[in-house]
Order: sequence, then structure tokens, then C-alpha cells
Amino acid sequence: MLAGIVRAAQPAPRPAGRPAVSERAAPHRRADYRHFRKITTRWMDNDVYRHVNNVVYYSFFDTAVGHYLIEVGALDIETSPVIGLVAETRCQYFSSLSFPSLVHAGLRVGRLGTSSARYEIGLFRDDDDLACAQGHFIHVYVDRATNRPVPLPEKLRAVLSVLLVAPRDGAL
Repeated sequence: MLAGIVRAAQPAPRPAGRPAVSERAAPHRRADYRHFRKITTRWMDNDVYRHVNNVVYYSFFDTAVGHYLIEVGALDIETSPVIGLVAETRCQYFSSLSFPSLVHAGLRVGRLGTSSARYEIGLFRDDDDLACAQGHFIHVYVDRATNRPVPLPEKLRAVLSVLLVAPRDGAL
């Protein structure tokens, strides 16, 4: 008889590589990123709580990636036959941004697949060394006309390889 023995419920196992909900990454440092874009905050970016609204952070992510791709000649927003569509996105917030801060968006590539790229972005306020927010988004590259996935063009793969970092624990 097992009277008096009580077993605690065991939590369901997490898939490999996925942190528990309560686990939180530490803010990255500027040195963790390969390329930077300065972005000026605007008065209208502040919300009623006097800080930059959360949706604006995603705009900063998009601006950092888009400008890089245009600058290096890997994207012509009007004529490129291959374009990136966002398939996944995430942001972690550590401290607030507010107007009139200058944002330095750090950019790196966490993974290059056959037809996708994982962009990782850190947002740094003014001269701060620690990110006030960091996140990622994944572009799946598709044929502009058909919206079907295609392999990354050679030029795109080359310019993204420069930003590629080794996988690390606690990646977003």
C-alpha cells in the first residue's frame, strides 16, 4: 500500500532549445552586433505613458534591416525579383525609449537557411552599452510574382554572411 506518499506533478518537458517562459535573456551589448543604423525618435513615437510605443520598436527593426539591404545593393524595393516576407518576429523589452532619444539599431544575422534569414536586432538608447530592447525576425525569401519561397540569391547570401554570428545559448 502506498498510503501517505504524495507525488508532485511533473511539468511537461520543453522542446529542446526553448527556454521556459520564466527564463529571460540578459540585454545584449553593442559589441554583440556587426552593423549599426542610427534612428531618430519622433515626438509622435511616444504614447500616453511618455515612452516609445511597443509597435514602434518593430518599425525600428524593419528600418535597420531594410536600410542595410538597400545600402549593400541586395534589395531594390521596386524591382527586386526576390523579396523577404516576415514569417516570425519577437521583441524583449528591458528599459524604455522616449523622444528625443537617438536609437542605435545593432544588426546581426543569427541563421541563414536555404530560403530564409533570421535577423537579430538590438536597440540601444543614445550612448548606452546595454540594449533597451532586442529581438529578431525571420524573413522567408520569395519570388515577387508568385510569393513562393526561393533560394537566397548569391548577392543576398554574401552580404548577410558578413553579419552572421555563431549560435549562442539564450538566443531569442
